Amino acid sequence: MTEEEKIFAGKMFDPRSQELRDIKHSAHIACQEYNAMDEYDPRRTEVIQRILGKSGRTFYFQGPVQFNYGKHTFIGENFFANFNLTVMDDARIYIGDNVCFGPNVSLMATNHPLLPQERMGLDEHGRTTMAEYAEEIHIGNNVWLACNVTVLGGVTIGNNVVIGAGSVVTKSIPDNFLAFGNPCRPVRKITEADSKKDLILAEDIEHFSYNLK
Repeated sequence: MTEEEKIFAGKMFDPRSQELRDIKHSAHIACQEYNAMDEYDPRRTEVIQRILGKSGRTFYFQGPVQFNYGKHTFIGENFFANFNLTVMDDARIYIGDNVCFGPNVSLMATNHPLLPQERMGLDEHGRTTMAEYAEEIHIGNNVWLACNVTVLGGVTIGNNVVIGAGSVVTKSIPDNFLAFGNPCRPVRKITEADSKKDLILAEDIEHFSYNLK
């Protein structure tokens, strides 16, 4: 079994193996290239598509971005990420349609053993040995992760969910909920009473028509 296959099987893997280092290096170089580009540079789309496992036709990453593997992340249609997105996609990460991230969002689909002797060691040549395991992250459709949200591995965030600023999501969140806190918890369902369409000026109704369907 390859080290990458061990990740997907939910087994312990060696993140310092040459196999995995080569995958990560390709993603890291592409991130460096992307982050150095002007935000109006049309080549950015091509660079980010080279990083990702899959993406919809319409997406935007403000940058800077940092993917660990890149190709383990799958993004749906109409995606937006603000500044400083960090994606530790050791395990696969699946993101649905119409999803937006605020600044400083982190997706952490990786983990280490709690027992110190299982986590790190030194081999006979004085080199660090490290053990990791990883669980997938699933994010549904029509989700907003506000600024400084961290999502841990093993979490599923349902459809039509809003995660409040600064939350650490350690457990799954059901559909249609506003959730926040550390640890993040579902607080209440989102309803029509949360509508803000009264803030739209008459002159902007046509502009926002796709948001009012």
